[in-house]
Amino acid sequence: MRRTGRALGVVLLAAGLLVLAWTITVWRWQDPFTALYTHWEQAKLARSLDRQIESFHPSFNRQELSIAREQRLVADEAATERRDARVGQAIGRIIVPRMGLNMVVVNGTDHETLKKGPGRYLGSAMPGQGQLVYIAGHRTTYLAPFSNIDQLHKGDKVTLVMPYATFVYRISGYRIVPANDLAVLKTHGHEVLELQACHPRFFATHRFIAYALPVKVFPRGGRPYSL
Repeated sequence: MRRTGRALGVVLLAAGLLVLAWTITVWRWQDPFTALYTHWEQAKLARSLDRQIESFHPSFNRQELSIAREQRLVADEAATERRDARVGQAIGRIIVPRMGLNMVVVNGTDHETLKKGPGRYLGSAMPGQGQLVYIAGHRTTYLAPFSNIDQLHKGDKVTLVMPYATFVYRISGYRIVPANDLAVLKTHGHEVLELQACHPRFFATHRFIAYALPVKVFPRGGRPYSL
């Protein structure tokens, strides 16, 4: 009995150490098993996005257009993308140097879609439409795209590469809100990018919302303009 008790104690101790090691691994880095799935999905999405970008051709030479006219064309192209995009498909690429983030953005924020990468909330606009652009992502699983969202600083650069244009934003601030606060999904009457992740990590009681305002647009086939 004494020998059996010691053996059981060793097994329990080993199990406890494994659980602790796993918790530390996920906390400091991310879940390696779900990361493999997302890495595979991201490779497929990247190829799809590349094809979308290559196939985008402006209907005419836009180099001589006024900024106001160029903005209207970008808004029209964004509206078309929003209308035609399917749930789960690649719609763009998000690059945030401060977060070490460079991933394809998918269309939608349902559970299955967010396994593939950061996703655009379907009720929000596409970049260039002059409204709220809302992108959510995981913090500890599925490559944890927004694991470092709480390390963002005011002025940090966020780039969204879309088939029709590239948009540069700058972080303007952040809020922590209850998970059931739907006010964050309301448009602001002007373009603002919101990046959202659960807060604190491993829990879903609150949401960390980082805000970013557009500063520069590079239309595909058109002249860049500042905002």
